[in-house]
Amino acid sequence: MAARPEPTAGRSPQRSARRRSRELAVQGLYQWLVSRDDAGLIEAHLAQAPDFGKADREHFSALLHGVIRDLDALHAAISPHLDRTVAELSPVEHATLLVGSFELAHHPEIPYRVVINEAVELAKTFGGTDGFKYVNGVLDRVAGKLRATEVAARRA
Repeated sequence: MAARPEPTAGRSPQRSARRRSRELAVQGLYQWLVSRDDAGLIEAHLAQAPDFGKADREHFSALLHGVIRDLDALHAAISPHLDRTVAELSPVEHATLLVGSFELAHHPEIPYRVVINEAVELAKTFGGTDGFKYVNGVLDRVAGKLRATEVAARRA
């Protein structure tokens, strides 16, 4: 019987390039939501971050610019599932919900459970104590609505 590898004490598991791109996108969207700075300037600023070279740059750029471009549609997708207005969301919850909703809507190749799990991890990393629970609940309902729409479209 082969010996099990020992867990590495004190080290967190390696983050994937996609995870890093999502983290950077949430940071960029946070900045954009608070300041409304130009997305190109935000991207240039984040490109100087130490982890940027390890991120999936294409995915990061698609998330940052895609969310900003599709903001109204993304708000329309998440708003029915909120217990407050979009303006009352914390910037971290808001940015995380936008990234998750964008991936659900525009990246069907990523399983919806992966999208939700990644958003929950982002909310745990950057958000308040229980914000991840809220993000999980909202994105689960957004995903359910999108899946129901896709099923109806296939039947038509």
